[in-house]
Amino acid sequence: MPNIKIVSGSSHQDLSQKIADRLGLELGKVGTKKFSNQEACVEIGESVRGEDVYIVQSAEINDSLMALLIMISACKTASASRVAAVIPCVPCARQDKKDKSRAPISAKLVVNMLSVAGADHIITRDLHASQIQGFFDIPVDNLYAEPAVLKWIGENISEWRDCTIVSPDAGGAKRVTSIADRLNVDFALIHEERKKAHEVDRMVLVGDVKDRVAILVDDMADTCGTICYAAGKLLSAGAARVYAILTHGIFSGPAISRINNACFEAVVVTNTIPPEDKMKPCSKIQVADIAMILAEAIRRTHNGESVSYLFSHVPL
Repeated sequence: MPNIKIVSGSSHQDLSQKIADRLGLELGKVGTKKFSNQEACVEIGESVRGEDVYIVQSAEINDSLMALLIMISACKTASASRVAAVIPCVPCARQDKKDKSRAPISAKLVVNMLSVAGADHIITRDLHASQIQGFFDIPVDNLYAEPAVLKWIGENISEWRDCTIVSPDAGGAKRVTSIADRLNVDFALIHEERKKAHEVDRMVLVGDVKDRVAILVDDMADTCGTICYAAGKLLSAGAARVYAILTHGIFSGPAISRINNACFEAVVVTNTIPPEDKMKPCSKIQVADIAMILAEAIRRTHNGESVSYLFSHVPL
């Protein structure tokens, strides 16, 4: 493909390389370093004048977000024709509304920073709240996890025709009902009550999982308190086996020890966030690669083709 550059931030070199390989391109040369005061410095190592530049950076932490903003600005000032940010996991996506007094809407702040830095287009994966797309004044392609979830279930769970798709909270009801409808199986949800963030007070299961394979589906798992609590609830309700399929495996704090102690057959995550360091201490974690989906989205965007095919299909 002419007039295109794929460049990688420092957060997910492996995913960036897989995307470039899929497209038959070489990764653009980028130098990143930090000064002694931890100030980020980015240097684009080759000409991007008149090129469409796609910057792959899973900006789930503050340093990665700052580096992404600097890379976008550097490409714009180097006369790139168009700069698209490929952000598999958008930072601060959980802070999408003012749910209590004096709370920030940090997702809107991140959106404003990306726009001011000079991004012309955003490609992301399974936003925590789809309405975040409305914060942007530039085009956003939010690729759904559903096709990859359906593919993994069909390939790895032999009894999938007799399973129940479960949402660990009420907010994911739309996601699991859509997957259950596509598979023509039952669904259930768990109503949770929290006293404070990251601390579940109690859970109530709505639906039947007795003697069935229960598949928990969620968009992200941070400390994994919710999904591990939910897995225990499903097992006590008579589920034969419990799986979890997650788009963004953040796995911070006590997450890994909780998964190791939980009753999961497997916890499947996509590689929107580098999973390698999490897999070593936890054999239950498996990875579903999404490089081909992001690569196809980039190819279609660059060639002016429709991206909507990827909302319901996984490219071969």
